[in-house]
Amino acid sequence: MNYKELAENLVKKCQKNGADAAEIYIESERNLNVEIRNGEVETVQESTSNGCGFRVFVGGKMAFSHCNDFSDEALENTIKSAVGFARITTADENNVLPDEKGITDVGALYDPKIAGVSLDQKIRMAVEAEKEAMKDARITKSAGAAYGEGENEITLANSNGLLKSCKISSCYFGVSVVAEKVDQKSSGGEYCSRRFFDDLKPIEEVAAKAAKDAYEMLDPRMVKTQKVPVVFDPDVARALLGGILAAVNGERVLQGASFLGKKSEQQIGSELLTLIDDGTRPKGLGTTPFDGEGVPTQKRTIIQNGILKGFMYNTIVAKRAGVKSTGNASRRGFTSLPGIGAHNFFMEAGKTPPENIINATKTGLYLKGVTGYGINPVNGNFSGGASGFWIENGKLSFPVKGLTIAGTADEMLNGIDMVGTDLDLNRAFTAPTFRIKLLQIGGK
Repeated sequence: MNYKELAENLVKKCQKNGADAAEIYIESERNLNVEIRNGEVETVQESTSNGCGFRVFVGGKMAFSHCNDFSDEALENTIKSAVGFARITTADENNVLPDEKGITDVGALYDPKIAGVSLDQKIRMAVEAEKEAMKDARITKSAGAAYGEGENEITLANSNGLLKSCKISSCYFGVSVVAEKVDQKSSGGEYCSRRFFDDLKPIEEVAAKAAKDAYEMLDPRMVKTQKVPVVFDPDVARALLGGILAAVNGERVLQGASFLGKKSEQQIGSELLTLIDDGTRPKGLGTTPFDGEGVPTQKRTIIQNGILKGFMYNTIVAKRAGVKSTGNASRRGFTSLPGIGAHNFFMEAGKTPPENIINATKTGLYLKGVTGYGINPVNGNFSGGASGFWIENGKLSFPVKGLTIAGTADEMLNGIDMVGTDLDLNRAFTAPTFRIKLLQIGGK
């Protein structure tokens, strides 16, 4: 099916049915998921789907409707439904569509090889990952292994003459295992996700990390309540970055629901802190040539050396704020309206090897696991459960569990005093190892 031609025709049909302006978002996808446990296949599920979302405007009033039936009758009924809803909603002068005709050159994001690899080979990858992770005697049970892949084609058109499409792919595999010792149980898991099949990590590397994460947390101890330096492992980057990402959402800022809302161009963190959102990184898992409503993506510095440089916007929220869209419109598929989200969001690497950060910490916590929501984007408070390793005399001494960790965004962001060199840009949401010089740890 020629989706571009279909999208253009549907825009015209929306206008013929009474819409002043219209946007068509067509999505076609294929997904494969394989799950195995104890060497046996538990699930093989392959699915294909497509659908179309209609965003229409009538006299400044907006409505949205969608369908997954591409018959003429179904599409016509969906358009009429959307236009009818628009007529009874509230008008907003900010209800506009983008008109940027260009796209960002981000290189290839689609790997045709993924579909060409046999299902048997994909199953063997998951089986082998589980087998490798179970080799260590301390690993007693499998929590399962998996392989998955997806292909997605997006076509977007609107009444401002915008017409764009892109095709992307991704694949992953991973494994989870359990280590036991007497009455103790400790789980660990690891996965690898890439745009291109040949870029996946070796199975042995992923399996070894899953096994280590499980057995290294056996025999945990408890430490007393105190304030100490906390070294964040890259695996727990979300504990810090998640709250910041939510706080730089332009809609939250307009609503007064962001602790960063009134701090643009102010020093809000350590000079070692630089956060970037990059929608253009080659083969990035969050990379696309345009955002969820057709605005070209870009690489933006959100925090530069501790100074807040900007927020994230889609088109409508940007108009309300009196600025331009930053290319951060995000969608959960053809059934959703554009929200606001990041692409590849990361903390820039520092100059200190991660082992040197640990060596420079006389006593403290090496944080490997966090429960809770991280930094609250409204008030900037932070609290949650914590696990990891206790550092004594610059070395990882023993595992710790059952701790709590608490602080504020101000003391956390300004307290970053060391940043590692170990940034993995193959993740869409990531940071290197970094240290916060002092945080409250709750223990015994």
